[in-house]
Amino acid sequence: MANLLYKLGQFSARRAWLVIVAWILILAATSGLMLTFGGKLSTTMSLPGTPSQLVIDDLQKSFPEATNGSGEVVFHKTNNQAFTTAEKALIADLLAKVEAQPTISSARNPFETEAELEKNRADVFDGQAKLDSAPEELKTAQAKLDDGAAKLEKSQADLNAGKKKLAAAEKDLAAKLAQVDGAIAQMKAGGAPQAQIDALLGNRAQIIAGQAEIKKQKVALVDGQAKIDAGRSDLTAGQVKIDEGVAAIDENTAKLASAGKILTAIKNFHTVSTDGQTATLTVQFNKPAGELSTEEIGAVGSLFEEAKIKNVQIELSQSLTKTLPSLGGPAEVIGLLAAAVVLFVMLGTLIAAGLPVLGALLGVAVSATGALALSSLVDMNSTTPMLGVMLGLAVGIDYSLFILNRHRRQLKAGVEMQESIGLANGTSGNAVVFAGLTVIIALVALNVTGVGFLGLMGSVGAISIVIAVLVAVTFTPAMMSRVGMKVLSKKERARAGTEEGKLEVAEPKNASRPVLATKRPWLSILVVAIVMGIAAQPLSSLRLGLPDGSSEPVNSTQYKSFKLTAAAFGAGVNGPIVAVATANQQVEGDVASALQADIATDLMTLTSVVSVIPAAISDDKTKLLFQIIPTDGPASESTEKLVFAIRDMADELKSKYDVELGVTGATAAQIDISKKLADALPLYLGAVLLLSMFVLVLVFRSLVVPLVASAGFLLTVMATLGSTVAVFQWGWLGAVFDIHDPGPIMSFVPTLIIGVVFGLAMDYQLFLGSGMREAYVHGKSAKDAVNFGMHLSSRVVIAAAIIMITVFGGFAFSESTTIRPIGFGLAVGVLFDAFLVRLVLIPAIMTLIGKAAWWIPKWLDRILPDVDVEGAALEREHLH
Repeated sequence: MANLLYKLGQFSARRAWLVIVAWILILAATSGLMLTFGGKLSTTMSLPGTPSQLVIDDLQKSFPEATNGSGEVVFHKTNNQAFTTAEKALIADLLAKVEAQPTISSARNPFETEAELEKNRADVFDGQAKLDSAPEELKTAQAKLDDGAAKLEKSQADLNAGKKKLAAAEKDLAAKLAQVDGAIAQMKAGGAPQAQIDALLGNRAQIIAGQAEIKKQKVALVDGQAKIDAGRSDLTAGQVKIDEGVAAIDENTAKLASAGKILTAIKNFHTVSTDGQTATLTVQFNKPAGELSTEEIGAVGSLFEEAKIKNVQIELSQSLTKTLPSLGGPAEVIGLLAAAVVLFVMLGTLIAAGLPVLGALLGVAVSATGALALSSLVDMNSTTPMLGVMLGLAVGIDYSLFILNRHRRQLKAGVEMQESIGLANGTSGNAVVFAGLTVIIALVALNVTGVGFLGLMGSVGAISIVIAVLVAVTFTPAMMSRVGMKVLSKKERARAGTEEGKLEVAEPKNASRPVLATKRPWLSILVVAIVMGIAAQPLSSLRLGLPDGSSEPVNSTQYKSFKLTAAAFGAGVNGPIVAVATANQQVEGDVASALQADIATDLMTLTSVVSVIPAAISDDKTKLLFQIIPTDGPASESTEKLVFAIRDMADELKSKYDVELGVTGATAAQIDISKKLADALPLYLGAVLLLSMFVLVLVFRSLVVPLVASAGFLLTVMATLGSTVAVFQWGWLGAVFDIHDPGPIMSFVPTLIIGVVFGLAMDYQLFLGSGMREAYVHGKSAKDAVNFGMHLSSRVVIAAAIIMITVFGGFAFSESTTIRPIGFGLAVGVLFDAFLVRLVLIPAIMTLIGKAAWWIPKWLDRILPDVDVEGAALEREHLH
């Protein structure tokens, strides 16, 4: 490899313009691909296979409307007075414009929603009052009905008795009439006196009159019976009505019971605050958030931002203000300028200082445009290309610096220009390639976590490292050839070639003079242990999560929206949880309402639940959606526990209602992603440590050095993550880093930091340790070998580390709250690893261990390949 890079360096030096133009053409090609095929970057994160994502996948098939994107808008009065009628009318007009947007399905007026909620509450109250009085009214009516029935029965009895009397009288009169008629006939036949006959005829007339009277009474009885029958019909009809009333009470009692349960579940839910000074609404899009472009989101957001309503403040949630982070803000530029200053101080000439920066910018431009060109093929988060820029800048400067520094030393030693460029590329360039490979492997290994977006970040970061290495071993030699001796200052050019032979290239002055770490090893170890131990302490309270509105800049609309909502309606409104109950058969009407009410009531029994809102029922009548408002915000521990408590309730609801319960929504998704990454973190750290051991055993042909170096890396990880927790989770130095609302560490940051810092730590170990190894192999004592390696490489490692810290530190002040903890963690990681672990702790321990540090079993030494990291053989061939 060293010989190949030597030839590549000389080729690049001889054909400098060809190499430079080739890189310019490559940049033009990647830029063209980006402009032609570049897709949109996502501002959200999802993780296939997590419980929340499985629910979303199911909803996208059976209830797609439920997965559409949404955002919250807050209207707040600035004069401490309730909304006026005129202000409400202006807000209604604004929402009408919003609903006219092609991407919007609804933007419900919060005042109408609140009025509807109040009307529903009043209707249920009135209905309950009526139901409470209805049984007494029915009881009175039933008593009257029963009294009427009793009277009818008495009348029927009297009528029946009258019928009997009339029948007896009619029979008696008929008998008497027959007797009178018989007597009259006998008297006429016997020639009785007429007076006697007339007397009987008078009796007969009285009997006939009696019979006529009986007939009249019978007619009256028939009329009485008809009236009684009519009364019975009225009683029957009245009883039917009473029975219907009883049935209606039972039915309405069930309905009101369901409505009452629902109103109890949503009693704390409001769209207008109790003081009437704040109103909130949800803007519902007609397609999923992942399918919405920033332009579509911006078109909706701009309507609110441009609206001017006197005394009314309008603020938008994160989902309505999603913008892509800038690839180069003021803080990042300042960090890059600081790196350039470090280079100038180290190298003493603007031209030399500019070469690594120019190479890094070229590499970043190629890798960033290339990554953006791939965004049409893969779902890429907006943070992904930013990571590539961050790594490309820092690593690109360092790798070019290593080669340039070697070239400068050789020029000062009198080596010819073309030969020096080739040798620098074959020696330091070889170390750069090997160091780059370790970083690349660590980043690509992020794919083993099983977290897709994190693996893609690692892959894009690895590509940026590949580009940085290629630029360092081709473009940098070409530029060194073009600037010639100007990489040296005037004084250095005047002294070039006067040093004591070519041996000076590898033998720094005072090479055996002890450094602080070897002079006071125990003190050095103690100080480093104390400092890093203190820094690592906060790690025990590490919590993972994703940023919410409280992490945004204080003057941003997202932050104001988050705070106004929390103050007026409670922090939990900023992070609702979505629960989906799936029935195994269709439910609709009263059955669906009752099921919604029962499930909502059960969910309300959980700790930290403020409201449960039955949101919708799917078109196929099998899925019931609920919006659960927790007590605290989306990043709180109580909300995280609530998500798992809801899932734990699934079995209970299954047995009670025969439904399957799932939990999703942005809050649940964030919690699932954080848990997945937390579970993957130990596995990845273990894999990285094993990789560290393998690489270092291969390079240093020792078992002790790799153990010590890997232990040092573990200390770096603990101190780095502990410091990140202290600043971003605890809020220490919050004023410096603009951490106004501390919260959980972004879920992917620890894993990402481990991967990147591992690669950089191995870089520093290789550059420092290879010199120590070479000196020890060539006869120096173990302690002198440590001092030799420190004097040989510590200056360039310090400069490289400072450059890394300034570049990463610039990103720690980025406008993007997602980028800040990454930049901070990497800057602190380099600080701890380079200045405490590699330059102090490792040399001190190796000094105490002595020659045992280089022990390796003979059988292992025989089978290991000879890895000449810094091209020592090439150097001996050309300089001796």
